[in-house]
Amino acid sequence: MENFERKHKETLPVLAVCYDFDRTLSPEDMQAQGYIQSVGYDVGQFWEEANAFARANDMDGNLAYMYKMVQEAEGNFVLNRRALEEYGGKVRLYPGVDGWFERVRDYGAKNQVLVEHYIISSGLLEMIEGTEIAKRGTFEKIYASSFYFNERGLAKWPAQAINFTNKTQFLFRIEKGVLDVNDNGVNDHFAPEDIRVPFRNMVYIGDSDTDIPCMKLVNSYGGHSIGVYDPDSKDKRKVYQMMRDDRIRYIAPADYTEGSELDVLLKHIIDKTAAYEKVEEKHVRDKLEVSTTNH
Repeated sequence: MENFERKHKETLPVLAVCYDFDRTLSPEDMQAQGYIQSVGYDVGQFWEEANAFARANDMDGNLAYMYKMVQEAEGNFVLNRRALEEYGGKVRLYPGVDGWFERVRDYGAKNQVLVEHYIISSGLLEMIEGTEIAKRGTFEKIYASSFYFNERGLAKWPAQAINFTNKTQFLFRIEKGVLDVNDNGVNDHFAPEDIRVPFRNMVYIGDSDTDIPCMKLVNSYGGHSIGVYDPDSKDKRKVYQMMRDDRIRYIAPADYTEGSELDVLLKHIIDKTAAYEKVEEKHVRDKLEVSTTNH
């Protein structure tokens, strides 16, 4: 039996805050903040060609863009982990992101709630790992598309390709604490009282159609889905449509500074979690008493 990374039920309630990355924590696609320009492409042209390649070959869009990244790097530079992490280090973040995670965790601790942060992204793991926030060990787990690197360290093949539908599997992993992508224990049955992070204690923050399956799933089980929009452009068309379609419960600008609308909203969610879990704890105790009595 392999030793997979698992987390178990905590004494305190756990609130898992899950984030998309591009246009949720960062105002642009991560590949468009250095990589695409370095291979001589206009950003729009790169994505147009990648999407056309996917359509022409009945191919997953994420696999198509990863293939194109490998192809276009040839003759320009060595596409290895270090290069991708360096590009990640140049990725811009929305206002307040840099101090957000620690601040939210501290607020949770003061209210007897253990706050954990997770990334679930179709972007690239290696780029996300190159950001300063990831280097500080901010995230319990980063689920993102990634490359297999050969013995010379070159990116040769996709190791993971995460699209909008298979994103949902990671919510179930977080729910049960079965975090390793190769751990089939995610399919095991867990009694409700043994679930580490009930869906009601999940927050999903995203910006667009690619987040809809996760948002809908979290909503369906009593969790909190938040649609964010660019605070500079103030373009709310996508989040308005997601609200009309009952995909999200809340709307806020992607401003993570202290006292912002998003900051206040998440603190309210932490407050609600703390109060609800006290009541739920009483329910579990009463069920246990009934199940162990002969009367």
